[in-house]
Amino acid sequence: MLKPIIVGLSALSLTTAFPWMADVPGLNPNMAKRMADERDILKRQTKPGCYAQSCCPNNPVHPGAAPLTAQFPYLGAKNGLPATRLGNIEVPADGDTAHDFQAPGALDIRGPCPGLNTMANHHFISHDGITNLNEMLDAQQNGWNVGYDLAMALAVIGIGLSGDPVTTKMSIGCDATPRTAATGSLLGQELGIDAHNKFEADTSLSRSDYFFNAPDDFTFNATLFAQMDKTTGANFNLVNMVKFMGQRYDDSKARNPNFYFGPKAVLLYGAASFLFRLFPNFTSGDTAPANLQNIGPFFGAVQTNTGTTAPKFKFSGGERFPEEWHNRQHPLTLANVADDFITMYGMNPVLLGGNVGTNNFGALGTTGTGVSGVTNSKFTGATQKQIICLIYQIATENVPSSIQTSLGSLPAAVVQFAASKLNPLSVFINAGCPLKPVGGT
Repeated sequence: MLKPIIVGLSALSLTTAFPWMADVPGLNPNMAKRMADERDILKRQTKPGCYAQSCCPNNPVHPGAAPLTAQFPYLGAKNGLPATRLGNIEVPADGDTAHDFQAPGALDIRGPCPGLNTMANHHFISHDGITNLNEMLDAQQNGWNVGYDLAMALAVIGIGLSGDPVTTKMSIGCDATPRTAATGSLLGQELGIDAHNKFEADTSLSRSDYFFNAPDDFTFNATLFAQMDKTTGANFNLVNMVKFMGQRYDDSKARNPNFYFGPKAVLLYGAASFLFRLFPNFTSGDTAPANLQNIGPFFGAVQTNTGTTAPKFKFSGGERFPEEWHNRQHPLTLANVADDFITMYGMNPVLLGGNVGTNNFGALGTTGTGVSGVTNSKFTGATQKQIICLIYQIATENVPSSIQTSLGSLPAAVVQFAASKLNPLSVFINAGCPLKPVGGT
């Protein structure tokens, strides 16, 4: 008799703390029970290349990012400060051997983000895969000409959800807590961005869903990349990326009993937009073809066949900048990404929610989600300002990451770190976002 009471109270407390859960169709005590089940699954992770500390590579050499020089200043972003130059420059610059490609060794950490892997392989962040806030800010700006506001948002979300806000360190892959955490930290495990439903999520462009375990959810999946290449006709533009993202959503929803696609999906669309906003070879201006020649190297994708048969791919051993590649002339801002998201999602406005077992999809919030910019189980009608504020919420609040996972308060240190870095940015002030007080939660 006691167990049903406890389970019922768990479901009640969740709907009280997060009103959007009351609108999930079929919400019942079984959902509360599955919360504990999923936590156990996340702790086990017995697949090859698991992200647990016990099997996370540990390189005793931490070189840090290769510094900029007077000869090779790139965009001038140093020590976590905004860039001082325009783009349209070659990366890595001709003659800059310090930023030449170097494949990761057996002791180096790599993870599900092709961009971070590329930066580590070219020493724009530390080659061992342990990075920090200033490195990520400098690397995004100098490498791709990511705007300071967008670079800060991505870095803060990564560190807040997957790393340590005290040291500002983060693993770009597996759990390296002893190397990222402050001595005596009370923040618990810092799982790195391999951790499911934080940065890594279902419907990734080139990584398997966590549930499918094929072989894991954070290494390059050649089959998925081949599907993306086929669907887009090797033209990775906005329209074609929407088409492929729709395919990934439909497939995961149909086959993955633990599929989840919630408000944090805004980050997935942002990542998809990078293929046509950041990865092309910008020899002039801010537009360039997003073709396989430009996109493939950033994923480490190498075509293994020629002729009329469907392309097949393998992993090259490391993500890298294409030969004679140039970045954007003007920075890509948070507002640009928000606009792309609204356009892309509007072309295929799928339901937010997740499966609780096979063929049992539950939509989030049939009458409203309680999350800024998300209404009626969709991002329908969301404005640029709402999406910008949603990104702020992801960094500073417990935006739902799963139907099955219990939700508690973010540690105060995480909230303080995120607010202290994001609040001064004019993009969040001008959007009218409800900013967290830096002096307390």
